[in-house]
Amino acid sequence: MDSTVLARLYFGRDDAEHDLTDGLLREGFLATEAYEEALSGRKTLVIGRKGSGKSAICVRLAMGGIRRGATVLITPDDAAGSEIRRFELQGLTNETAKAVVWRYVFAVQVARYITGHVKAEHSRRLPPAVRALRRFLKDNGELAGGDRLYDRVVAGVRGLQSTLSLEAFGFKASVDLKTSSEGARASRQIEVLEAGVAAAFAELRCTESHEPLLFLVDQLEQVWSADEDSAAMVIGLLLASKHIAGTFGRAVRCVLFVRADIYDALRFSDGDKFHGDERRIDWSIQALRQIALSRATASLGREVSEDELWSEIFPAAVNGSDTATYLLSRSLPRPRDIIQFLNVCRDTAAQHSHGRIEPEDVLEATLIFSQWKLGDLAREYRVTYPYLERLFVLFQNAGYVVTRGAICQRFEYARRTLQENFPRYVDVLTPRGIIEVLYGVSFLGVLRNGDVVYPSGSEPPVQPHEDEFHIHPCFRAALNTMQSTKVDEYQALLHLGTHGVAQGIGTVVIGQLAPYRPPRAFALVEALLDSCQRILRQLGRAQLPAETRELVSVEIGRIISSTDELVEQANSGRGNDLVPHFTHAVTYLRSLGTQLSREGFDENLTRRIEDETRRLVAHVSGAGEADRAIS
Repeated sequence: MDSTVLARLYFGRDDAEHDLTDGLLREGFLATEAYEEALSGRKTLVIGRKGSGKSAICVRLAMGGIRRGATVLITPDDAAGSEIRRFELQGLTNETAKAVVWRYVFAVQVARYITGHVKAEHSRRLPPAVRALRRFLKDNGELAGGDRLYDRVVAGVRGLQSTLSLEAFGFKASVDLKTSSEGARASRQIEVLEAGVAAAFAELRCTESHEPLLFLVDQLEQVWSADEDSAAMVIGLLLASKHIAGTFGRAVRCVLFVRADIYDALRFSDGDKFHGDERRIDWSIQALRQIALSRATASLGREVSEDELWSEIFPAAVNGSDTATYLLSRSLPRPRDIIQFLNVCRDTAAQHSHGRIEPEDVLEATLIFSQWKLGDLAREYRVTYPYLERLFVLFQNAGYVVTRGAICQRFEYARRTLQENFPRYVDVLTPRGIIEVLYGVSFLGVLRNGDVVYPSGSEPPVQPHEDEFHIHPCFRAALNTMQSTKVDEYQALLHLGTHGVAQGIGTVVIGQLAPYRPPRAFALVEALLDSCQRILRQLGRAQLPAETRELVSVEIGRIISSTDELVEQANSGRGNDLVPHFTHAVTYLRSLGTQLSREGFDENLTRRIEDETRRLVAHVSGAGEADRAIS
């Protein structure tokens, strides 16, 4: 591989705005179905998680040369958001009042566009309706100044809560609205303004010769506070966007980009009217692979093949998996994650002065990336679920497979602290509540019909009968949950003793029991082997995750094989003593049962292990001989 490839390789910035500046969004943009539907106007509501590519679509649509029509990009900031959240009108619901102010913002932006557009595109004397719009803008201080959303919102709030100057349209507000309520006055004023805008479009006949004016509204999460006023603000925006589509027809379109957790939190009566407008962003593995390939090609300035990317630039395999599968399975299915993961692999290789990305670079990058993503997940949902980061502690240094019972048990240790620190969320801070939240944010997947399922737009929520959950591979390295179940590895004591069995070792005690006598050592290990076989039979019919079953089977197998080896040595006179091995194995089995019980796994299995260890201990003092045969 060319030694300069790694130095030039780059997969892009974390956010769409900077990615556009660096050029990869231009050269490496993947035109997905969601993008095509937003471009064509088939869908007007693009919904996706943070990092799923909403802003990339928005920025791409706003780029010059993508479409022939004009575009207005609206990204609310804190100042504008605060004004809208506080806005209310007597006589109107909270959502309707905020829809009115959004309608004002849209109508004024359209009016400003028309007055500029008519001179540039029509090159003739202003028609009466356009002159009326220009006068309205001048009378209400909207003609001069920049395009700041805050200025539009403040002017609308003041005018709608008092009276706008509508004389340009022949409307005398002081006379016509004298006896109306505040809400009725505002509604009537915005109707007059919208009628004036529609009249201007009709006179210019723009829909016959121009593509529609396109509004793009993005980054609503910047002004989202997870309260009633924030919800009303977004609902009002939805209502206003649908209203202008009906009022201005084909002359104006509006596409909204809304984060999934915000949209899914909205509750309003007209919600069912937006289903046909929705386009949820979901990424397939193949599409994410294509993003990696297109961005590698863009950064290197030449065509890069799949084989080159995944066999020459990256290693062909990592930990027994092909590299692309390894990376994609350990990131959430969204562009930002895979871009960051690829970049950190490249940066790690560069830090070690490697000529290409090596498997050890990918493994080192996995921990770094996992730590990033665990922190990012808490930040992503800090407004909606401020307690989320506290829940991660419940899963540290354990297995990545967790049962409902284990979650309940762990939660009990933290219940009081969580509910005291987050009193607003007491109803959610229950075992069932946190399972639903952790599943909803993709921290946990659920075992369903034999497969582990992570949430997507089409997956149902966790059902009450579903008991097995898996931590997403993206977060396992950060939490130190790399095994399915946290089971200590059995370490055999094959070289402990130095004397023969007949010579004995004096006194060996389990708990407060009597000392072993060497002549009985063979009976003890025979009992141990019988117990292990019974545990394995119970394991075969236990309700366990496949990975956990395999782990437990391997550890029991280690006990059996080490026991057989010691017995063989004793029979051949090579002298290793069986008693310490017996003691060590019984202690391990007791610990194994405790670990499995703590994780909430099959009660019949944990009870069997407990029973077997109790009977083995009883053998030490000579009791329990009659119990050796267990069904």
